Amino acid sequence: MQTMVYADSSFHAKLILEYQFGIGNVSGTPAVSTAKESYTPLEEIIASIKPVKPLSPQAARIDSLKKQKAAVSKNLDAERDRQKVAKAQQQIHMATTQKSAA
Repeated sequence: MQTMVYADSSFHAKLILEYQFGIGNVSGTPAVSTAKESYTPLEEIIASIKPVKPLSPQAARIDSLKKQKAAVSKNLDAERDRQKVAKAQQQIHMATTQKSAA
């Protein structure tokens, strides 16, 4: 996301942005701009950030169980695929050993 900040230097601009968004959350180095480019003013970005309400303990538990269910389902599918591949490899190996023995 590109934004515009008014500062005396690029160093001061980075300090302002890190103060606003947290240290380490500014991914690029601010550059001095002389032309009107299409940047979003910092105030608009800050105004668009909405706080996230914490979940109630019951809702957090349900959310956690949903995530666990999705992870288990993904792992189950991966294991089934792994077993299919292993079975196919074994069949290929058996076919090649029988062919070479004959």
